[in-house]
Amino acid sequence: MPELPEVETTRRGLAPHLEGRIVSDVVLRRPDLRWPIPPEIRALLPGQRIDSVRRRAKYLLLDTESGSALLHLGMSGSLRVLPADTPVEAHDHVDLNLADRGRSKGRVLRFNDPRRFGCLLWQPPGQVHELLRGLGPEPLSDAFDGDYLFARSRGRKAPVKTFLMDQGIVVGVGNIYAAEALFDAGISPLREAGKVSRERYGALAEAVKRILAYAIERGGTTLRDFISPDGVPGYFELELSAYGRGGQPCPRCGKPMKEGAIGQRTTVWCPRCQR
Repeated sequence: MPELPEVETTRRGLAPHLEGRIVSDVVLRRPDLRWPIPPEIRALLPGQRIDSVRRRAKYLLLDTESGSALLHLGMSGSLRVLPADTPVEAHDHVDLNLADRGRSKGRVLRFNDPRRFGCLLWQPPGQVHELLRGLGPEPLSDAFDGDYLFARSRGRKAPVKTFLMDQGIVVGVGNIYAAEALFDAGISPLREAGKVSRERYGALAEAVKRILAYAIERGGTTLRDFISPDGVPGYFELELSAYGRGGQPCPRCGKPMKEGAIGQRTTVWCPRCQR
């Protein structure tokens, strides 16, 4: 599943092509993705100008005066801005046709989702969609730091990796980046969240920020199904220190990396460097 850097990379790639454009028409080739596509998408979105393209957690929001289209890429979804006459391919489920803005041919925002675990929903003006309620702070915001993690972790017996991946604690830190941040901070993913010190949480928060920012800069992590808006995969995968390296030498000490499952997610760590 695309993680926060992949979604942010998508947002940055789409924004220059969408902001200020008018949605002239909406084409739905099926009535649902993961959930039914609400009627507001067809009834309210045509004729609206896209004022901004935002990200909240792993969701993208296309803001208009009438409300916001809320999108999630799911396991294998992709969004591309294409010439309007681009032939439709399998799993091209949604088109947002865009007014041409001086071009000889119009453009279309096309949502392709082979597994249909993504979604296209609607958020009315001034409201917060139920999927976005109760979410923790953005990891790159000032609200996320070591003091915050320390305060939220007191009394928690769950493994710190599970705690870090809880979207009510902080959004967008998925399996890959949680493993990388814990390795960078030298914290075992098995340690109880409530037994990590304030100082070590400070190091962990800084690692999360640094790794996510760098992954965004590099275009995200290449996943089997992820394609960025320009069709180019990300590059951060080549530099992973922990994720996917079970049994391989630790890049710091050379000891074989351990692999196990925490919360039904594969976890890799160094038993010597991470305590």
